[in-house]
Amino acid sequence: MWIGAGSFIGGAARYLVSMAMKTVGKGSPWGTVLVNLTGCLVIGLLWGFFSKSGNEDGSWALFLTVGICGGFTTFSTFSKEALVMLQAGNITSLLAYVAISVVIGIALVAAGYYLVRL
Repeated sequence: MWIGAGSFIGGAARYLVSMAMKTVGKGSPWGTVLVNLTGCLVIGLLWGFFSKSGNEDGSWALFLTVGICGGFTTFSTFSKEALVMLQAGNITSLLAYVAISVVIGIALVAAGYYLVRL
């Protein structure tokens, strides 16, 4: 329930930022870039704080990171997971994760788009 509430807040915040950024370069992705980068910084700060206090899986941590940050941008979660792989020295896994997520993600968006446009 708390994660869902946080996700609602994050999603609403993402929409508000996108609307505010519409005046900056019509048709440009600056709203998405701002949301993704801000979400990455915030989830990093929260993760650092909660891991330092040993409470990464507590209710507040989940509400703020999985809920609000996840609703605001899943890119922040993607980036955190990539950092965990890097910290663990799993370079092959990291490169595969990034390549699969980005390259195949874009390919699937294109596939979905063109399948509907046939």
